[in-house]
Amino acid sequence: MRALLQRVAKAEITCAGGHRAAIGRGLVVLVGVEHSDGPADVLQLLGKLPHLRLFPDAGGVMNLSLLEMNSAAAGRHVTGTPDSPGELLLVSQFTLHADTRRGRRPYYGAAAAPAQAQTLLDQLAAGLLAAGLPVARGVFGEHMDINLLADGPVTLLLDTRVG
Repeated sequence: MRALLQRVAKAEITCAGGHRAAIGRGLVVLVGVEHSDGPADVLQLLGKLPHLRLFPDAGGVMNLSLLEMNSAAAGRHVTGTPDSPGELLLVSQFTLHADTRRGRRPYYGAAAAPAQAQTLLDQLAAGLLAAGLPVARGVFGEHMDINLLADGPVTLLLDTRVG
């Protein structure tokens, strides 16, 4: 699985079917599922994503996770209710597995079939909720417009095949 994380001040998603979701300060997470991915990949992301230190502490150093970003350790950088976690917008993104090595048309053969991808994405969302993170989502398989205000910018790629 690949997850592209973008730290944001706010973000909103509008789906073709009319569904809308919005978050405040936190992360937009685009997730691509590969056909060889399974529950172990979900667990690997769950072990990393909520705990990555991407938010500033009182000294302005990226030293706090989504779970800690509004703690007393954030000092003047607290933007939400004290001790509340950051928010997360989770979006399915099969194009993260595009192979562009040959030609000009990306090949998506490594991307998982929709049923497999949706199941694993649902498991990831449930695990993030269980970890105490507010999770907003788009609608799987629909065209989506995402409007975000990047914070930093801070952007990271997590890949369960790399470690």
